[in-house]
Amino acid sequence: MALRRPNPLFRNLAAKAAAVPMILATLVVFLGGTIWTVVHSFTNSRLLPRFNWVGFDQYDRLWESTRWIVSIQNLMIYGSLSLVFSVGIGLLLAILMDQKIRYEDTFRTIMLYPFALSFIVTGLVWQWILNPDFGIQSIVRGLGWESFTFNPLHDPQLVLYGLLIAGLWQGTGFVMCLMLAGLRGIDEDIWKASRVDGIPAWKTYLLIVLPMMRPVFITTLVIVAAGIIKLYDLVVAQTSGGPGNASQVPAMYVYDYMFQAQNLGQGFAASTMMLLSVLIVLIPWAYLEFGGRKHG
Repeated sequence: MALRRPNPLFRNLAAKAAAVPMILATLVVFLGGTIWTVVHSFTNSRLLPRFNWVGFDQYDRLWESTRWIVSIQNLMIYGSLSLVFSVGIGLLLAILMDQKIRYEDTFRTIMLYPFALSFIVTGLVWQWILNPDFGIQSIVRGLGWESFTFNPLHDPQLVLYGLLIAGLWQGTGFVMCLMLAGLRGIDEDIWKASRVDGIPAWKTYLLIVLPMMRPVFITTLVIVAAGIIKLYDLVVAQTSGGPGNASQVPAMYVYDYMFQAQNLGQGFAASTMMLLSVLIVLIPWAYLEFGGRKHG
């Protein structure tokens, strides 16, 4: 008599039972909180949330706000530059590390160390470094170049680039480690075959290795993009959104309206738009990772 196979539903019951609290917390806290925020973005909630429906009025006010438009523009400039430079520099450093250099572990630790710091610490450190009174400008002038000027955090035209320097300093090492892990996952036989065929190393990287690292690139772009969208700590620590509104970002807009201006409806509307931005990033990634894999 053939044995009946157990129902897959009842396999690994202990593991499934252990996952129940996490699933409930996700559904109640994250999903429930998200739905609650989106619903209240259509109300005129002020100090306390209330169901006084006003339709899209909060969104109309949001997109008529000059500060919100400036924050979106700033995020687009910072985000595009951060994506390009962090991935580019991280990939270049990973390729250099992939040459089996001496003291690789030491260099990798040094490059990754800034990522262990919080954005608040990073922002304060670079605020001091870029301070014209005792930072880079003061040091260079002390060496004899009296006319040297480098004060990006107080220049509305350059403040975003001052933030970018600090962001790259912190995040590039992490990108390097992701890229290096992808490079180390390439079969060594590919390198042996390219050397036998006399293919230059740069051409092997460009035409063979990098196309094989597509999943690593996609994952890295998603992680970096998600961090850019929620950018807040670095800006607060370095510039507090100034000078003027020159370094405002959407997360600061949300925080100020929800906790300082006591306008929950407007803050909920802004946070809903940020959620939409995250979904715009995550949905294509999920399709490329799972949909593309499903269709072969």
